[in-house]
Amino acid sequence: MTHASSGTGVSFDRVTKRYGKLTAVEDVSLDIKGGEFLTLLGPSGSGKTTLLMMLAGFQDITAGDIRVGGQSIAATPPEKRNFGMVFQGYALFPHMSVRGNIAYPLEIRRMPQAAIAARVSEMLDLVQLQGFADRYPQQLSGGQQQRVALARALSFEPRVLLLDEPLGALDRKLRADVQDQLKDIHNRVGTTFVYVTHDQEEALTMSDRIAIMNRGRLVQVGKPAELYERPRTAFAASFLGKSNFLTRNGRTFALRPEKIDIAPAGHGGGQNRHAGTIHGITYMGATLKLSVDAPGLGAIEVHVPAWRNAGQFSQSQAVDISWSDDAQVEVEAGDDEKAGMPPARQSRG
Repeated sequence: MTHASSGTGVSFDRVTKRYGKLTAVEDVSLDIKGGEFLTLLGPSGSGKTTLLMMLAGFQDITAGDIRVGGQSIAATPPEKRNFGMVFQGYALFPHMSVRGNIAYPLEIRRMPQAAIAARVSEMLDLVQLQGFADRYPQQLSGGQQQRVALARALSFEPRVLLLDEPLGALDRKLRADVQDQLKDIHNRVGTTFVYVTHDQEEALTMSDRIAIMNRGRLVQVGKPAELYERPRTAFAASFLGKSNFLTRNGRTFALRPEKIDIAPAGHGGGQNRHAGTIHGITYMGATLKLSVDAPGLGAIEVHVPAWRNAGQFSQSQAVDISWSDDAQVEVEAGDDEKAGMPPARQSRG
């Protein structure tokens, strides 16, 4: 199989999209490296899909510019952009076999039949569906249909692959499997992937970088570990994972639940120690979620490994909680961000 040595870079330059008085995307600038897996992550209405649709050419740009490979595509019609696209609903042709679906983009480009057959075979190998070429979409599972859609979108070697909530219709177990397959395929083909999701786990698992969006604006862009460990805003800290928010001397800090130590009362130690009482326990499989009422802090969420702490904690139990200073991260809490986070608690520690 012929692999791209590197994908094509994409640049959003102060891109804005308005629908009358409604601003869906506001002044977004973002550079996506060639061959990168970049995820646009945000809640419903954050502007992530609108940004993708402008890149695809299905929505006009109100202001700004989009460049691909250094060239503006603002005036280029969608069919001339040479992008692949995968949707949540697969959009497979039900009257065509798997082979026919994958071959279709090549046929409309008038490739020779021998070349089409060879390319379809490559794509079936890529998505591990070699024995399914003659089946029809209705004979496939959801995960298999999604892999056919991916093979079809990659068959003509697009400059960029756009993926709009492609795993949203799959159940949780299958979604996790396809995430792994999708990341592996990206590593093998080297195409630039621009992926839209509201699912935090998908974004953390697959992305080279994540661009978090809220209310039409970019909140923060970075590698998954960077965004999780060092969020800059309260919205980023609350949307990507769980966070407790504390206020000290007018400054807001985010504190991840798994970075808090908890022990029966009188047995805790370390920095930022507070007494509290457990008022809720939720078993989550790998994790126990403990809700602790701590005077001066309010309700604090603590996560601990379930297997290690089975039977150690109970409802209404007195406990000590503590955390190291480097576990808490100072974040900005602007007006836009406050809508996405619970009230900060005052900390005296």
